[in-house]
Amino acid sequence: MTGFARAEGAENGVSWAWEVKSVNGKGLDLRIRLPLGYDALEPPLRGAIGARLKRGNVAATLSLEKRAGAAALRVNREVLNQVLALASEIVHEVEAAPPRLDGLLAIRGVLEAVEEEEPTPQERDRRQAAMLASAEAALDKLVAMREAEGARLGEVLERRLEEIAGLVREAEATAAAQPEALRARLKTLVAGLLESGTGLSEERLAQEAALLVGRADVREELDRLEAHVAAARDLLREGAGIGRRFDFLCQEFNREANTLCSKSADLELTRIGLALKSSIEQLREQVQNVE
Repeated sequence: MTGFARAEGAENGVSWAWEVKSVNGKGLDLRIRLPLGYDALEPPLRGAIGARLKRGNVAATLSLEKRAGAAALRVNREVLNQVLALASEIVHEVEAAPPRLDGLLAIRGVLEAVEEEEPTPQERDRRQAAMLASAEAALDKLVAMREAEGARLGEVLERRLEEIAGLVREAEATAAAQPEALRARLKTLVAGLLESGTGLSEERLAQEAALLVGRADVREELDRLEAHVAAARDLLREGAGIGRRFDFLCQEFNREANTLCSKSADLELTRIGLALKSSIEQLREQVQNVE
């Protein structure tokens, strides 16, 4: 199931942003990208994702940015002392006013920017805790988006199931007289064989006819299709964590539809069987989006 979410945070001159997105997948496949030095965030982040999601290809990315002004300014004493020493040497050679503070600070190299000092272990733990809180906020947004999509998807799945149930009812009506029709046809065939003098006993021919009739009876497949529709609707009512089971159920749907088509001795029943296969395939495609 697809989704995207973003959450931001900041602390002590450092801002960050989490972006989490998911696309369809049979299992849960995680891809986490973290800045250098933040590997400790990965295990708890994986746990937080696994606690919320069961299926999907999920990518989580953390980006960092230091705010303007986060770097401190420092006077380079060595350069300043060199400038003052040079000023003392030439003060008697030229007529000039004593150097002013703003002039000294404007000389290149006297003021320099220094990076933020390395945080203490306590500061690092506090920052990482804040980052994880932001990550969980992004995950909650992602779950909410997926749930909203899931509600819409549930309506689509229910329509597909109703379509399949309708086709099963059509097949039941069409196939109701099929065993009797087949028996009548086989009876005619048996009579013709007996008259032709093939040497087969009437009892043996009756046994073969009964086997053919049994193999052509599709009522068992139709009963199982009805049971699968009921099981699918139970899964939809259950709601969470049903994707894998629903996917397996679609395989069972398809197996029964294939058997129905292979057994069919009636053009109308074959047409319904092919329509069933098409509807089941459309159902299976949508099920790939289910959590």
